[in-house]
Amino acid sequence: MHPQQQLTHYNETASQTGGPYVHIGLAPQQAGFDIFENNFGNVLAQPGTPGERIVVEGTVYDGLGLPMRDVLLEIWQADAEGHYAHPADPKPSAFRGWGRTGADFETGVYRFETIKPGAVALPDGRLQAPHIAFWIVARGINLGLHTRLYFGDEAEANAKDPVLTGIEWATRRKTLVAAREQRGGATVYRFDIRIQGQGGAEDQETVFFDV
Repeated sequence: MHPQQQLTHYNETASQTGGPYVHIGLAPQQAGFDIFENNFGNVLAQPGTPGERIVVEGTVYDGLGLPMRDVLLEIWQADAEGHYAHPADPKPSAFRGWGRTGADFETGVYRFETIKPGAVALPDGRLQAPHIAFWIVARGINLGLHTRLYFGDEAEANAKDPVLTGIEWATRRKTLVAAREQRGGATVYRFDIRIQGQGGAEDQETVFFDV
C-alpha cells in the first residue's frame, strides 16, 4: 500500500448518526426520565378547546419498509377557525396548536390527540385546505424533515390548495392525505410517513418540503 493511502485510511473519521439524546432532551418522559417540571406532549386538545376532537396516528417507515421506533415528531397547526397561536396571525389563537411525541418503542406507532384545524388564509386571501405541519427527526436524520398532513374528507378544499396542487407529480400528492376512520367512538386520521420509496416505487415516498 502506498504510504499516502495508508495514512488516509487510518486517519479517516468514523461516521455517526444522531443518538438517543434527542428523546432524552426533547421527550424525556417517554424516554423514562422525569427531569422537567413542564413537559410538551402529544395531547393538544384541552377540555375547553373548541373544535372537532380527532386522533392523528401512524407509523414512520425507513427505506426498507421497517417502522422507525426511535423517531421524534412535532406538529404545528391552526385552530378550528384557521388561526395560529402566533402574534403575526391577524386573529391570534388561544389554542397552542403545537405538540411533540416519539413513536411507541414497541409498535412504532405515533399518536396525537388534537382538533381538526380550519382553512388557513394566505396573505393574498387564498385559502389553504385544513392541514397539519409535521417535523420529523430520527437516526440518520440530523436535519429535520418537513411535511404536511391533509385530510381525506376535505377533497374539494384539497383540490384548490396552492401547496398541495403545487406538487408537480400529482401521483405523489396522495402521500400527504390521511384517511379518516371511526374507531371506538373516536375519529382517527391515519397518516403513515415513508422516508423513501420501496423497490423503485418513488411515488410511495412522502413528499417533504424544503423549509
